[in-house]
Amino acid sequence: MQPCGAPATAIAQIQDGGALSGRTVELEAVVTADFSGERGLRGFFVQQADARRQRRPGISEGLFVYAPRATARAGDLVRLSGRVEEKFGQTQLTLSDAPTVCASGIPVTPATLTLPASDADLRARAGMLVTLPQTLTVSDTHELARYGTLALSLGRPFAPTQAALPGAAAAQGAAANSRNRLLLDDGSTRQYPEVVPYPPPQLAATHPLRAGDTVSGVAGVLEMRHGQWRLQPVRGARAPAFQATNPRPGVPARHPAATLRVAAFNLQNYFNGGSGGLASADNRGARSAAALARQEAKLAAALHALDADVIGLMELQNNGFGPDGAAGQLAARLGPDWRVVDPGTPALGGDVIAVGLLYNARAAEIVGRAATTWLGARNRQPLAASFRAKAGGAPVTVVVNHLKSKNCMEAGGAQADQGDGQGCWNPSRMQAAGALADWLATVPTGAPGAGVLVIGDLNSYAMEDPVRLLARRGYADMVAKLAGPHAYSYVYNGQAGYLDHVLADAAAARHVVAVQAWHINADEPAAFSYAPAPGAPSVPAYYAPDAYRSSDHDPLLIDLALPTASP
Repeated sequence: MQPCGAPATAIAQIQDGGALSGRTVELEAVVTADFSGERGLRGFFVQQADARRQRRPGISEGLFVYAPRATARAGDLVRLSGRVEEKFGQTQLTLSDAPTVCASGIPVTPATLTLPASDADLRARAGMLVTLPQTLTVSDTHELARYGTLALSLGRPFAPTQAALPGAAAAQGAAANSRNRLLLDDGSTRQYPEVVPYPPPQLAATHPLRAGDTVSGVAGVLEMRHGQWRLQPVRGARAPAFQATNPRPGVPARHPAATLRVAAFNLQNYFNGGSGGLASADNRGARSAAALARQEAKLAAALHALDADVIGLMELQNNGFGPDGAAGQLAARLGPDWRVVDPGTPALGGDVIAVGLLYNARAAEIVGRAATTWLGARNRQPLAASFRAKAGGAPVTVVVNHLKSKNCMEAGGAQADQGDGQGCWNPSRMQAAGALADWLATVPTGAPGAGVLVIGDLNSYAMEDPVRLLARRGYADMVAKLAGPHAYSYVYNGQAGYLDHVLADAAAARHVVAVQAWHINADEPAAFSYAPAPGAPSVPAYYAPDAYRSSDHDPLLIDLALPTASP
């Protein structure tokens, strides 16, 4: 290797289109951040000294140096020799000789980055120190405890088909969301680190970081790794400042005019055992008695707090309506006044999960009969019952649903993802929505004149085909009407929206006085759930027997002011 000050390859030449990939080069640059060691990134970042920068538009002057057996110190001007390679979606230098330190204490001026940013904007700063002057929003915490990463955006991104029609408009929304996303990493490759540094000093069950919180003073080294743009923090620099802008909320108060409160809640697979036991291959929920106890404690905390008279549930184990079934077990946890709506069938269809209805017999009573029907292959059967307040008054028919998910397993042909933003199995959901409207027109509960509430997880955002079909059939979106344009109950890939719906026919809509989501789940880190992910510590370090992250969906609360006499 040549001595310090000898001619060297500029980093801009290495980053310019990959022409030097596979070649051995020498460079002289300033170390900006060291992430050496097995538990780090096994290397360090360098940047061209300010005085030697070429400042070519669109060309980065920073670089990751893969050096598993070397360490470096930020501020050192070093002479390096190595091979240029493409790894993890970025250009890097694989070190061949020990670095030579030429000088120390050399400052490097960081570049400024703002969101949203195009791929070209990001590539122009890859491997460089950057600062983000904006106050950013935490949009995703799903991998926070597993990898120490969180997603940041300017404002809160919403699912494209939450506000835009499927097709070109949704594609534009998806592209905008993609530009408005950057991961804040922890400078490590460790899974499930003992300390997660966000929010400072560390994540804890009593010190959460929620989607919707904000952060300022974000700075670090920008890089592309594992297919995502991310910022690695610089040790010794000032930590970003987190603000609990979206604090944990208490349960929404019941509307003062309400005579009946209905709730809708996707439980994220509540399986209580059944004939196959918790170890059954069909079990999608807790896999041990200890995990089940943790899950039930969280669900009971949430269900009790809802202050509801009728609760529509999704993702129950489909094991009947008796005291040993999943619905019966939850009713028992709620207290002696709670009843399970039994449609008179041993199960609801052939899926391993089902919907259910519970009601408080002291506050509500059934009018007519419970009913269910088949909505086509792969959709769960709905469950309908008409209720009125125990004190008397007009009834309302509550229909709980769970349509086919967007999961693409086994999807083909028209059922495959058409690229319009609606995911897989959209024709199946459309068929189910039409069949549901046809069935409800027959007054299946035998309560003529009762308004109808269609609730539950339709696996469709507000502008998708099934929801618009039901709107054409007379079922209005009460979440949009009463909760507003920024309503959400679910966060997926950092995008908020609602798959959980409250749709009302004209007779019911005029009596719905409030619809509110209780944001106890969608914004919370997945690590706070009752069970760790595969590979995580066997006992969740972040578990608390409270309502927060009792599921992945937020429950919806619907308050109705029903007339005191039936129409």
